[in-house]
Amino acid sequence: MPVKKRKLPDSEDLGHKCKITSFTRPQVRGVKPNGTEKQFSSKKCLAWFHKFAGPDKVVGPEAMEKFCEDIGVEPENIIMLVLAWHLEAAKMGYFTKDEWLRGMTVLQCDCTERLQSKLDYMRNELNDAVAFKNIYRYAFDFARDTNQRSLDMDTATSMLALLLGRTWPLFPVFRQFLEQSKYKGLNKDQWYNVLEFSRTINTDLSNYDEDGAWPVLLDEFVEWQKTSSVSRLPYITTKREGERKLIAETTQL
Repeated sequence: MPVKKRKLPDSEDLGHKCKITSFTRPQVRGVKPNGTEKQFSSKKCLAWFHKFAGPDKVVGPEAMEKFCEDIGVEPENIIMLVLAWHLEAAKMGYFTKDEWLRGMTVLQCDCTERLQSKLDYMRNELNDAVAFKNIYRYAFDFARDTNQRSLDMDTATSMLALLLGRTWPLFPVFRQFLEQSKYKGLNKDQWYNVLEFSRTINTDLSNYDEDGAWPVLLDEFVEWQKTSSVSRLPYITTKREGERKLIAETTQL
């Protein structure tokens, strides 16, 4: 049985007040410096920030590219989303001084080399179910435009590809469904439930419960996928019969 949809405490009623939702963030684990490391320096961390921010007092898109180059990570890499989550960054493509200092203090990173040493730790967080769920939920507010309650479809599919593209076998089919659907974007309830769907529903959709209070979007996806699979069946059957006939004829030669 799929997980029943529940009313979320930080749903649409708070969306217009704050970019970042108030769900509980887990404590950072495994990032404490050992005895041989130097103490974290706030002064050094701020100097590191100003190296990229310059007079603007914010690390913006151009500075972000230089920052990514320094730490050896592509801007489109999911690790940048994990880092933004740690910094509790409110806007995609931007790190403010307060966000930088708060997040880097938690990570105990005051220079490029220290952050590079934490990259494997952040990658491993993606394998932690609780941490990944929080990163996934954070991504909705992080990626949506200010004063918009939904993610536009282009942004939604791009973020889903980043977060679920490599782990959810049905994602390519789900993206096709979204691209041909009537939907122009995804709201928070739909976004949250896509993750639950990807975690609990079999690839063949055999355990999907139409009465399970899933969003209509997912009901429509399941119906679309089943209909599409049936429509492709005659072609697949004919192709297989043709292959068997060809093998039989080849064997007789």
